[in-house]
Amino acid sequence: MDSGLENVVAAETVLSDVDGQNGRLVIRGWPVQLLAASMAYEDAAHLLWQGFFDDLPDAQALGARLGAARVEAFDLVGQIPDGLDIIRFLRTGWSLLEDDESLDSAIRLAAAGPVFTAAAVRRERGQAPIAPDADLSQSADFLKMITGKVPGEAEARALDAYLVTVCDHGLNASTFAARVVASTRAGLVSAAMGGISALKGPLHGGAPGPVLDMLDEIGIPENAESWIDAALSRGERLMGFGHRVYRVRDPRADALKAAVARLPGTSGRISFADHIEKTVLGRLAKKYPNRTLETNVEFSTALLLEALAIPREAFTATFACGRILGWTAHAREQIGEGRLVRPRSVYTGPVPEMA
Repeated sequence: MDSGLENVVAAETVLSDVDGQNGRLVIRGWPVQLLAASMAYEDAAHLLWQGFFDDLPDAQALGARLGAARVEAFDLVGQIPDGLDIIRFLRTGWSLLEDDESLDSAIRLAAAGPVFTAAAVRRERGQAPIAPDADLSQSADFLKMITGKVPGEAEARALDAYLVTVCDHGLNASTFAARVVASTRAGLVSAAMGGISALKGPLHGGAPGPVLDMLDEIGIPENAESWIDAALSRGERLMGFGHRVYRVRDPRADALKAAVARLPGTSGRISFADHIEKTVLGRLAKKYPNRTLETNVEFSTALLLEALAIPREAFTATFACGRILGWTAHAREQIGEGRLVRPRSVYTGPVPEMA
């Protein structure tokens, strides 16, 4: 028995290969670094969905359908009740979509993610939601719906890099949950509900925000060593470092670090973050000489999303807007298996005496 299932193989997949020992992530044959540097969101959607939908169009036509679906999703924003945080707002919005196993369902889910996330951000600020623009790319429209301004090409490409980088990552908790739900033939929306509900848990999603909190608390480079030493002495976890799978540096961290570096006006923040990163890694190596604790994807994610003016409370929902591509692809892959997921358990409770 393996209670964390790390050593249990539960599926064969064509979607991604996570090599934690060597720090490698391959998504449908593409190294994640190359994927992040060269693909837009629409391209990644086409890459992940190919082979699972007979009616999948080319990436350009798929982008047009995503734009039209964003416009349709905006009509549902008014049906989402007040008083929800951003991740619950997104989950509620997704639950309103028609639920089946079709390409249309996958497109609706992917398109609606930025619409609901941006609307939730603006509602929290007391601002009216901004209607989507079907003529913009998914990433450009996402940023416009949050900020009210059409972003430059560098900003849209940076968000593309993030969404593409996190689009799939093996059988993590949320993806496995999505596959379990899909195996019951409940539909892609139901599978996404399983995925986002797992993602909502603090042990899976939500780490980028605390990375920025840490940087803010340190404040200046001269405070780094004393702040980090004090945090470690209290037994606190330093967010952005260490990973359940990777035993070396998370390959996604460098892919996103390169994307941040291409954004104008970020050099000062990057320099400060680099100093903190080096100091943390040095202190972790000294305190835990027998453990390998390296930088993970959350560290660079925090810098990138901050630079794009996406608020911290929307980080987990933004992640979901990228990972929905993986959830829907895995759901379709599981449906193709035609097998209900039904693992066994070992009973450890009392056994009645038999007459």
